[in-house]
Amino acid sequence: MSKLFERLLEKRGLKKDFLLPKYDELKSGDDLPDIDKALERILKAARDGEKVLIYGDYDADGVTASIAMHDTLKLVGVKEIEIMLPNRFEDGYGMSEKVIERAVRDKVGLVITVDCGSGNREIVAKLADAGIDTIITDHHECPEELPVAVAIVNPKRLEKSEWRDLAGVGVVFMLAHKLMEMGKIPAGQEKWLLDLVAIGTICDNMRLLRENRRLVYWGLKVIEKTRRVGLRELIKCAEVKNINSYAVGFILGPRLNAAGRIESADIALKLLMTSSRVEAAKLAEELEGLNLKRRNEQTQALKEIKQSGQEKTPVMVVAGNWHEGVLGIIAGNLTEDFKRPSFVLTEVDGIYKGSGRSFGDFDLAKALKACEKEIIGGGGHAGACGVKIEKDKLADFKKAVNDYYKSLRLTDQERFLEKKADIEIEDLSEVTLDLMAELKQLEPFGIGNLEPVWLIRDALILNVQKLGQNEQHLKMAITDGKKQLVLIAFNAPSKWLEIRKGMRCDFTVRLMINEWNGLTSVEGMIEKIGVENSEEF
Repeated sequence: MSKLFERLLEKRGLKKDFLLPKYDELKSGDDLPDIDKALERILKAARDGEKVLIYGDYDADGVTASIAMHDTLKLVGVKEIEIMLPNRFEDGYGMSEKVIERAVRDKVGLVITVDCGSGNREIVAKLADAGIDTIITDHHECPEELPVAVAIVNPKRLEKSEWRDLAGVGVVFMLAHKLMEMGKIPAGQEKWLLDLVAIGTICDNMRLLRENRRLVYWGLKVIEKTRRVGLRELIKCAEVKNINSYAVGFILGPRLNAAGRIESADIALKLLMTSSRVEAAKLAEELEGLNLKRRNEQTQALKEIKQSGQEKTPVMVVAGNWHEGVLGIIAGNLTEDFKRPSFVLTEVDGIYKGSGRSFGDFDLAKALKACEKEIIGGGGHAGACGVKIEKDKLADFKKAVNDYYKSLRLTDQERFLEKKADIEIEDLSEVTLDLMAELKQLEPFGIGNLEPVWLIRDALILNVQKLGQNEQHLKMAITDGKKQLVLIAFNAPSKWLEIRKGMRCDFTVRLMINEWNGLTSVEGMIEKIGVENSEEF
């Protein structure tokens, strides 16, 4: 083990068992709320030959959770299974009245939700009035008054538990795992669900520690040999070479999410469920096109917003005529670029509908509650939310949300967005391919286990290149006097483009492997540049 890797493990307080999480040491989900009630009712549905309707969500977690539940029900002997996903634009998040119509029409005996349902008390009550039982499996925050269901398997019902970090698909997997422990599913068959668990957990930005790390670690290995024809075709279409958390979160995930953002999540569902390679290839290409459309919509909206010039308010609120499916992504980009909480709204059916993103100590759920007189409705978490506003109330909402922010007297919030270095690289000769192999053992990276960031002090810049059609990218070679290292920055800030050969700077970087013309080397992706005692450039 290299000294640099040892220092990193020590800094993060990690033991060697963190590097190789064992699947056989996965804890039982016995303490998940209502898990026994849920499994008892599922087994009854199998025995009695009932038709079961799975109701999911339109994002990657919802789609993968729906398929994981479908596969689990098949393994325990349920013969008739249907999946219903909401439409982002018509139904919004959660259960709609349509699920009641569908369940009654198709003579369903049991509805099982995945990745939703905890806040749908009225819908569950109406299903019960129609003689239809409901099992809720979810991972979102619970309202004070829960639905009256057969079972509500939601780890957020627990005040303190490592299960609270499970994604929706993770909750479903723990039901499958328990069924395996009970002997209702052949041992080992549940492992083939782990490819879905890895995708849903990474794409939903769940904390990758403890049991989540174990599930995703093995899930990435299952993806490499997945039985799902559609997933194999998606990997091929997206030209993914290495299966890791980056490939799932930034290449495969956006393509799966593009279905629900731009058209219908059913496209992603069909892709991951088909057994036809021809159909899978066609659907993968369709997702590729939808993702390209999503990127174009996103780029155009961001360009319009940045060119329009925004008030320097603590909370950024912008409204326009943008695609509803990309508002959350745009808000996230604005929050990162402008280092302010952001709301992005678009007109839908005569009202403004949108998404918010935040960071640090500014809780969006509390902000919406403080602005309840200025909005039609909304909800979400501390860092992300949805909101609806009457058009003539837009100015009132801008004022109210900014007044609320000011009332909190928050200070130095930008520190929450800074990517701080784990440790300093004092000798560039330690940056080797062997080190990169060691760092790979820390995968999967994500919230709670971020990719390592490194500090290189007082490096001499040997040369600088501006790349791209508009010379917006930056490439340079630096040295500590012993060894050189190539650094890259895509869409570099304008100040960075002023850097010249011969300057000395401090660099905060992420290390990556570059393969070109048969040669493999280590390079650095620039996160921050400082000059003269680490002041930011």
